Amino acid sequence: MEFQTNITVFILTGLSHDPHLQILLFLVFLVIYLITLMGNMMIILVIRADPQLHNPMYFFLSHLSFVDICYSSVVVPQMLVNFLVQHKTILVNVCLTQMFFILLLAVTEIFILSAMAYDRYAAICHPLHYTVTINKRVCNLLLGCSWTMGLIYSLVNTVPVLKLHFCGPNEIKHFSCELPPLLQLSCTGTSTNTIARLSSAVIFGFSSFLPILVSYTFIISTILRMSSVEGRRKAFSTCSSHLIVVGLLYMTALFQYMKPSSVSSPVLDELFSIQYTILTPMLNPIIYSLKNKEMKRALTKLLRKISVCLK
Repeated sequence: MEFQTNITVFILTGLSHDPHLQILLFLVFLVIYLITLMGNMMIILVIRADPQLHNPMYFFLSHLSFVDICYSSVVVPQMLVNFLVQHKTILVNVCLTQMFFILLLAVTEIFILSAMAYDRYAAICHPLHYTVTINKRVCNLLLGCSWTMGLIYSLVNTVPVLKLHFCGPNEIKHFSCELPPLLQLSCTGTSTNTIARLSSAVIFGFSSFLPILVSYTFIISTILRMSSVEGRRKAFSTCSSHLIVVGLLYMTALFQYMKPSSVSSPVLDELFSIQYTILTPMLNPIIYSLKNKEMKRALTKLLRKISVCLK
């Protein structure tokens, strides 16, 4: 399929045009990116190093961390470069590639969160059948479905963009090549793209959120029926981290892709994008580490081993 365009590069306007502020923003987002990389790599390393964490819950968590590393790496390096250069250009094909992976990784992440919700439902509501219900085959199937849904969503929204004609202006009022601001530059009608964007956001958003909603309906019902206060506390503690992460992601990402264009603005779009593409990948390992006793135990154990080796 031929991509029609009279321009060879887009210009990413970024967060600021003030040179002094851009240096400050570069340092801030560099620190955030390094924390994201180290935190998520640490989660993966801890899970792989501790046999007690070789279970479905941490299987999905390690893959969530991998997706977060990829997600942040698709956006932040280009963003950091643009803070330091005067001409914030990006090749059209590179821009479309970035958009494709942003969509792919975002939807893959929300479906992994759905799989994690189902895992918690099986563990709390049907503990005696847990090892049978959530076995290795089921885990791999759910993970494969998550990536497949992400790929389908990305293709559904990327392919129609290839039919658009871009003839100028070429300034994307954003710090990355996200779909909504990119569509605003088209010289041809974008009704097909808008329909694809809104309908796919509804379909994929609903199909990923429904398992979470149903799972937690049963989970909460089961927890409330527990006679032991300690049992209720332990059951809820295994879900609290997941609920926080789900809330952070859904409240921003779904609003960004389902809101009408009448309430859109460059500043609002950038703020929401920073939340779900940069801050959420950084916060995920912090949330899971601080609110999960098994993770804290395993992390402490690993750090002790490392300190012994360094002595």
